[in-house]
Amino acid sequence: MIPTRTLTPDGLAVSAVGYGGMHLSITGRPDEAQAERVIHAALDAGVSLIDTADVYCLGDHDIGHNERLIAQAVSTWRGDRSAVLVATKGGLTRPGGRWETNGRPKHLRAACERSLKALNVEAIALYQLHAPDDGVPLEDSVGALERLREEGKILRVGLSNVSVDEIELATSITPVATVQNRLNPFFREALRDGVVDYCAGQRIGFLAYSPVGGGRLNLKLPAHPVVTAIARSVGASPHAVVIAWVMSKAPNVIPIPSARSEAHARDSVGAADLVLSADQVAEIDGAEFSRA
Repeated sequence: MIPTRTLTPDGLAVSAVGYGGMHLSITGRPDEAQAERVIHAALDAGVSLIDTADVYCLGDHDIGHNERLIAQAVSTWRGDRSAVLVATKGGLTRPGGRWETNGRPKHLRAACERSLKALNVEAIALYQLHAPDDGVPLEDSVGALERLREEGKILRVGLSNVSVDEIELATSITPVATVQNRLNPFFREALRDGVVDYCAGQRIGFLAYSPVGGGRLNLKLPAHPVVTAIARSVGASPHAVVIAWVMSKAPNVIPIPSARSEAHARDSVGAADLVLSADQVAEIDGAEFSRA
């Protein structure tokens, strides 16, 4: 059985590695039958946390694609569907395929209502502000989520792409259950800026998105000398080694890698059982990971 980690301050436990659905719905996405097989492979491997967002799609005409896809896949899965937590996000738009912020309370309420329908649920287990909107006070955006929580439309509030100061401000308005920021060897700002440590101290789950680099960067890992040497020594893939490194940073860190194939989904989940030695973690800590 896959190890678990505590996701939220109220003690909710989920699989130590989750699954991020974005790449099943953006440019280059597989057909829906293949996407469903990938989600089933992740669930069969023990994943109990799936992360999505209304804007994981091709554009505003396609809003909710990933949410609908995940809801359908979970509904046809033969395992314990009640044990699967689907987290989603609101606060972005996709005009013309671009990614733009919209943290206005009116937009967040409408987005939440659409997500409830797309996911076919009465309440969303974890609803996250996708990113702060520079044109809207954060307290207004978070206040809108708190009102949705009070109404029972969402059960827990999360934040994404935030700083420690922003988490503290949000916490003064609503109980913050999770924070989702980028974390991988190429991008370590969540460590450098103290977000991971702060969340660990507050028992806030830290969802690490793009844990293997995202986009073209993850393609560099099979040729990285430090990562490949460790991978050979532990009998794992370079990608699993990097996910294990992300997990080593704090007990509240839960990576949410994406995948477009069943094999990649299973490999990522396998990292939950991989424990790197202190020396191996230090080797990756000290290695150079070029973004060029």
